[in-house]
Amino acid sequence: MVRLYTEELNIGYGERLIVKDLSVEIPDKKITTIIGSNGCGKSTLLKAITRIIPNQAGTVVLDGVNISKESTKILARKMAILPQTPESASGLTVGELVSYGRFPYQKGFGRLTQKDYDVIDWALEVTGTKEFKFRPVDALSGGQRQRVWIAMALAQETEIIFLDEPTTYLDMAHQLEVLELLQKLNVEQGRTIVMVLHDLNQAARFADYIIALKDGEVVKAGDCEEVITHEVLKDVFHIDAVIGRDQRTNKPMCSTYNLLKGDSTPNEKDSDPVYPAVSVNY
Repeated sequence: MVRLYTEELNIGYGERLIVKDLSVEIPDKKITTIIGSNGCGKSTLLKAITRIIPNQAGTVVLDGVNISKESTKILARKMAILPQTPESASGLTVGELVSYGRFPYQKGFGRLTQKDYDVIDWALEVTGTKEFKFRPVDALSGGQRQRVWIAMALAQETEIIFLDEPTTYLDMAHQLEVLELLQKLNVEQGRTIVMVLHDLNQAARFADYIIALKDGEVVKAGDCEEVITHEVLKDVFHIDAVIGRDQRTNKPMCSTYNLLKGDSTPNEKDSDPVYPAVSVNY
């Protein structure tokens, strides 16, 4: 049974339609990655699924209920989202920031209970950030801050976590640190992870299911063997990719690529060149 899916979803800003008649299913207790060129609708889709922005038509269904009819607190107990560039109030400590994840469970004057404190400590422990509990968030490195934000999402005790480009601005070591943590949460705790990634090889390495978007529509959805192919990448990114094999995982990887010139399909000739961020050093 699929818990989360969309039906003929239309999302836009003003009169500009970004996502068109999109119907997708999010596999439960798996890692799903959304890939595509800049402006194709990846982040917009995440925001609509998590009800940060409204959809113009269609529905998002979670556990058989249209999320537009669900209360905010109940929805926040089911799904958490880490935006692309999260910002916290200056001066917050790590513990204070993570405590915000307990908002959906607070009553009355919003005082934290012993249960809340236990969950906060657990989230810090799982993400390896407990030693930073009393440090200002601003004093941490990029990788440390990202783990703290994930801890806040975990403190919500949701079974579904959305992340919009969680590796942006991080060096290679910190990117792996964050992705391996998410993989651990998925494998050991059965969390459903949905994230936007630009790095195709990271998507192939860590995702169970990949959704490739182009102009707000699904070009291909499936496992990495189905999506990380020469033809799909040609269509989505307008590149001539050489697909090899990761020596450690045996999954497909983009070993090199060229921008397509002169042999574009009719719909591609007038489009701007797109250079996907592809890392091959794993």
